Amino acid sequence: MSHLRNRLQELEERLGKAAVALGLEESRARVAEIELDMNEADFWNDQARARKVAQESSELKKELAEWDGMKHELDDLVALDAMAEEAGESAMIKEADTALAKLEAQFAKMEFQMLLSGEYDSRTAIMSFHAGAGGTDALDWVAMLMRMYSRFAEVHGWQVEMLDESRGEETGYKSATIAVRGRFAYGWLRSEAGVHRLVRISPFDAEQMRHTTFALVEVLPEFAEVDEKNLVIPDDDLRIDTFLSSGKGGQSVNTTYSAVRITHLPTGIAVSCQNERSQSQNKETALGVLKSRLHLIMVKERAATLSDIKGEHKSAEWGNQIRSYVLHPYKLVKDHRTEVETTDMEAVLGGDLTLFMEAYLRNDAESRNT
Repeated sequence: MSHLRNRLQELEERLGKAAVALGLEESRARVAEIELDMNEADFWNDQARARKVAQESSELKKELAEWDGMKHELDDLVALDAMAEEAGESAMIKEADTALAKLEAQFAKMEFQMLLSGEYDSRTAIMSFHAGAGGTDALDWVAMLMRMYSRFAEVHGWQVEMLDESRGEETGYKSATIAVRGRFAYGWLRSEAGVHRLVRISPFDAEQMRHTTFALVEVLPEFAEVDEKNLVIPDDDLRIDTFLSSGKGGQSVNTTYSAVRITHLPTGIAVSCQNERSQSQNKETALGVLKSRLHLIMVKERAATLSDIKGEHKSAEWGNQIRSYVLHPYKLVKDHRTEVETTDMEAVLGGDLTLFMEAYLRNDAESRNT
């Protein structure tokens, strides 16, 4: 009986530590703050902001409900344990032991969130894809990767928004940038920064030869609001160009110069946005992404430290890959940083990436603590 009680006390202590590490009380205060904001008469005047705030509230409430539910279950088990001890009922003891085992397993899964407590982990992720060596197959590989991450986002209930795209002449993309909006999107997806290698029989080769191709994935956290006192971008430092959108249609697309490219002249950083909205909205989005990049440089004091956040820049070619996806002559997905691998290629390309992400994030946490 004492063994069961010790397990209950241990789980209670771990729950308390997790609550502090995840800032659950701060999240509770933020929900209350949002509810006051949503009760204001002019809350929905800015539709874009209102949707983001409402989504933030929904995600925070869901997270709090999961942890609160676990705490309530634990309290019930403590009460059941006391009753079983007093009554000396072996059936009740067995019931409590079984329930506790399930609760411990549930906590083990949720405890993983503690690895997502980095400064930027809770933010929206900005993912950029660049076709590397491999010709047409590389363009198609970019499209496959974008689809893979979009499906991963769907499972988590996140929203994916296309910010910019440069399509290939035959298929796929030369480059593309998307925003993955959801709580902890960056925390999860930062593990994916690097070169991804694909080996398969090329569907674009009449001789059905095996091809190896590469694509580079960059991941940045979004800074929706940047302190203007600390980051002021003089107008003279910006070159703003407009051009015809190459998106998938929609009213006025490809007939007006709605797409925007902003270049920060001192650093040479260029950001484009052409997500089928108005020119002013594209400009606002592009400026937000640019501020994210510049803000990271500012807070880390020098651009070289960006590699800690978006991943060290490497050319998309042989020898630089972080993960290989082999479709022929056998099926295998292997992460070269953690040595984690699986033969379930269909599941991986369908967005089942948790195995690789968890291994990377656990290794990353261990390396930072040593």
